[in-house]
Amino acid sequence: MDHLSTRQNKILSLAREQGRVDVDELSRSFKVSPQTIRKDLNDLCEKQILQRIHGGAIVGSGIENVSYEARRLLAPKSKQLIGSTAAQLIPDNSSLLINIGTTTEQVAHSLKQHHGLLVITNNVNAVGIMKNFLGIELIIAGGLVRRSDGGIVGEAAVDFINQFKVDYAVIGVSAIDEDGSLLDYDFREVRVAQAIIKNARHVILVADVLKLERNAPVRLGHVSQINTIVTDGKMPRKLRDVCQDHGVEIVIAKP
Repeated sequence: MDHLSTRQNKILSLAREQGRVDVDELSRSFKVSPQTIRKDLNDLCEKQILQRIHGGAIVGSGIENVSYEARRLLAPKSKQLIGSTAAQLIPDNSSLLINIGTTTEQVAHSLKQHHGLLVITNNVNAVGIMKNFLGIELIIAGGLVRRSDGGIVGEAAVDFINQFKVDYAVIGVSAIDEDGSLLDYDFREVRVAQAIIKNARHVILVADVLKLERNAPVRLGHVSQINTIVTDGKMPRKLRDVCQDHGVEIVIAKP
């Protein structure tokens, strides 16, 4: 990329492969001081290529999301913990909508022991996970399959989801603003997620704390539309206050 040093280009490549980079790890890898790495990261962030987080930086501060495979590498243990915690909130013999996302996939993994579930999803990966679960009747939305992540998007998917009214929905988002705004990158996926929220009696948002450090350009909705948030760490006070004002339950997933 133009105007970047060789080291900055290598840092950017690592960030795109892994989803995030860490100051101390980069310092050891490139054999330079942490201050030098922080300056590199600050330069990349000023160019809006990366976004700073505590101790490092992540991709996805502009209009482009981190690649799906890279997102799977972001906080995998936290996502597994969130997934199992969220699954415990869903009773047997209920109906469920699940949208696209690496964290919602972990919820799908954790539904294996459930019985009598009807699950509707626009997530091809979740279908692959749950297709052999004997206790689940599985329905997949129709529409355009997004190659980047296996999400089914577009008007056909929205129309399909609008045929249902389910007991629970499990959704993921790309970012959460401290004012309670739920944000994403793809307007087509946002339309599907909005339909899922509208057609569920109880909405569960699954989001690791990294989502609180990211930005995304498309407004999906607001936390006031959510009943329960399952996360892996403490939220900023302003966001906690917004949740409290709207009666949103915050569940911290713990080992």
